[in-house]
Amino acid sequence: MGVEIERKFRVRAGWRPDSAGEEIAQGYLSSVPERTVRVRLRGGRGYLTVKGKNGGADAARRAEFEYEIPAADARALLSLAEPGVIEKERCLVPVADGHTWEVDVFHGENEGLVVAEIELGAEDEPFARPDWLADEVTGDARYYNSSLARTPYRLWEER
Repeated sequence: MGVEIERKFRVRAGWRPDSAGEEIAQGYLSSVPERTVRVRLRGGRGYLTVKGKNGGADAARRAEFEYEIPAADARALLSLAEPGVIEKERCLVPVADGHTWEVDVFHGENEGLVVAEIELGAEDEPFARPDWLADEVTGDARYYNSSLARTPYRLWEER
């Protein structure tokens, strides 16, 4: 079974990537708390991803299954997605400890939000925390992409 162990942080205001990232469009075919089914176009390639429940004491760990699909199929599935397609640019930022951060700069309805994620091999795996990270939001459902599709960042009263 595929498992994802991921920690998520907000990024401090003013952070800018060193180079252009990769544009991503993603939508949800199912976004119920027990599972999400996501379709994504990234760099001209399509992906279908199924993720298990997120949250609680094990907020950093959940089941994940991802499959590459034809880009044309991904575009067609995006047209069937629930309202609120996510638009973002993903920048990969390697750091000295050997990890690579995925920094998502959101566009469209989520403009102004910048979030960094790190994938780990174990929940207790140590990692360097770059100075451009702000507060940790792992387990905060507002920052799940499926939540951002339903309630975009621009609509948050408390930002």
